[in-house]
Order: sequence, then C-alpha cells, then structure tokens
Amino acid sequence: MKKEIVSFEGVHCANCSAPMQGEFCHECGQSIHTVLRPMHHMVEDTLDLVLHVDGRVIHTLPPLFLRPGFLTLEYFAGRRQRYVAPFRLMFVLSLLAFFMCHLVVGNMDILKVHSEASEGTGQFAHDLTPTAVRTHYAQVRKDLEAASGQTDEKSRKKFNRPLSIERDHANHRLMQLGASPLTDTGVDEGKFESIPLQSTPIHISWLPEALNHSLNRSVARAGTNFTDIQAGGERAADAQERITSAVFHVLPQTMFVLMPLFALLLKFTYIFKRRLYMEHLIVALHSHAFLFLTLMLGMGGYMLYVWLVPHAPWLGTPFVLAAWALGAWALAYLLLMQKRVYRQGWFMTILKYLFVGWCYTFMAIFALTFAAVLGIAN
Repeated sequence: MKKEIVSFEGVHCANCSAPMQGEFCHECGQSIHTVLRPMHHMVEDTLDLVLHVDGRVIHTLPPLFLRPGFLTLEYFAGRRQRYVAPFRLMFVLSLLAFFMCHLVVGNMDILKVHSEASEGTGQFAHDLTPTAVRTHYAQVRKDLEAASGQTDEKSRKKFNRPLSIERDHANHRLMQLGASPLTDTGVDEGKFESIPLQSTPIHISWLPEALNHSLNRSVARAGTNFTDIQAGGERAADAQERITSAVFHVLPQTMFVLMPLFALLLKFTYIFKRRLYMEHLIVALHSHAFLFLTLMLGMGGYMLYVWLVPHAPWLGTPFVLAAWALGAWALAYLLLMQKRVYRQGWFMTILKYLFVGWCYTFMAIFALTFAAVLGIAN
C-alpha cells in the first residue's frame, strides 16, 4: 500500500513562526497538532502512548533481569528508543518494590499466622465450634494472667504479647469456622500514658525557631511511639504501623540521595577509565533497577510461599531453593555487569567489586538507619 505524502508547504509553527518541515518544529520542537481536539482523539492518543510504553517494557525487563550490562551498553551505543529510560525504569521499579515490601511487612503477623497451619492455628486447631474456640481462648487468657501476675508494667508486657498471639490464632480459627472474631483485646490500655522523651525542650541557638520547633515535635512523637510500643496490645500495633508507613514513605527519597553517591563511588573506583559521571550514573540506575526488580520477585515469592506451602508442603523446598538462587544471581549479576561495562580483567574486577560492595553496604545501612529514625519521629 502506497504511503500518503503530506506536504507542509506554507505551514508555519504557531509558537515561533518557523516554516514547518514535518509534524514537529525543527526550531522549538512544538507539534503541529493542536491540543483542542474532540475527546475521542485524546483517548486514542492515550491508548497509543500506553501501548508504546508497554512495548518498551517488554523489550526492557527481560534483558534487565537476564543479561547483565546489556541495557547499559545499549544506552552507551545510542540504541535507546526501544527501551525504558534508566531513571524512569529505576523510579517505577523502586516504587513497586517498596510497595511490595510495605505490603509484606505490614501484614507480617497475618502471614505468619496463615503459614503456621493449614486447617487451624496453634492450640485452637482442634476446636470444632466457635463456642469451643471462645471457651478455649478464655481459659488461655486466664492462665496467662495468672502466670504473669500483672503486678507491674513489666509483667503486663509479659502478659499482653503472648495473649495477642493467641488471640490472632483464635481469630484465624474463628474465621475458618465462619464466625465473628473476638472482641476482647486483652489489653488494659488505660494504664499507660504517653510520656515525653525529654522534660525540657531542645533549643539550638544557631537554628531558626521553626526548625527548633520541628525538632522538638519530632522528639515528642518519638517518645509517644516508644511509649505506645512498650504498652503493647492495640496501641503497640498502631505505633508499629505508623512507624512502618513513615519508613517506607521516606525510603524512596533516601534512595534518590543514595543514587548519585553510588555513581560518585563508581567514578572514584574507575577514575583512570576517564568515563563521564553520567555514564557511572546510568550504571547505578540500571544496577538499582535490577535490584528493585529482584526484590519484587523475592517479596512475591515469599507471599506465595506463605499462602501455598501450608496447603502443599512439598512446595517448601523448591521455594527455598528459588530464594537462594535469586540471591546468588543478584550477586553474580552485579559482578558480571561490572565486568562487561568497564572491561577490566577478572582480578581487578573482583577486587573493585568487593570494594564497591563494602562501601555501598555502609551507605545503605546509613540510609536505612536515617529512614528508620525519621519513621520513629513521625
């Protein structure tokens, strides 16, 4: 079929008045097409954009996971159009990976309870009716209360934690029997009061008053969180949820700060290679995109393990072997990527790989600690 030839003779750019030679102005880059169009044309453009991005994803993710250094070398060679841009790739995968981690960490107790038995949970597994479960739970609570004594705060903590676990087991069994969960929390929350972490406000003379106020507010929140965690029960669960959400909220921003530092570390390690900093940054972006993709696969595998193994125990060994293989491949992948991109001998590559890994481990620990501190103070 013969392609229709479109003439742009006499057409000028609406933005800079330059003569048009195609659909986009060669002077300012503005499209000849107006944005004031019927709605169905906008829907068509959106679908075209989505399908185009999907096509690039298909060409990007398999080599990202299976071919160390391939995407980086393609980018250096100028073959970039069919692949997702490094920063966008890392950004999207980091958000998805942190979402998966947050989902797993936030539901760790539920996943743990689910994995402990396939037909029931703990000592309530053999209770056949909701009444039997509730009677059994009441006896368990009575025994724990008698064992702890609940004479002081330490004994109350010793009582609340195991009771919370047993209540989760009982509720899981009640859910299996189609009954409503227990309403008794087993925690006397009224006996605990939030105590500020410090009695006198912090004041640093060379800091603005707004920053001093923010610092004192963060310290007060940290004190409240610590107090709630010590109280146990629902207050502790709420505090842990607040801290976890805050940590995962801060982690993406922390990684964006860590990324250029990692590229700077590569620049220093391969200083005699005379590569531009941007080249090292692309290596860092692709490396982290692979790590985030691996983390997503690991979290997804863990969730499948928790859900499937209780019902099919024979799947336990394959899941464990797959997890070890995934971790080993992550270490081997980064080494192979470093070898293929920087093209040095194996001895120097392994030596620099260990040095970069050692330095980056400390950088990551510092970043995670910083995120944890901000989460506690939220």
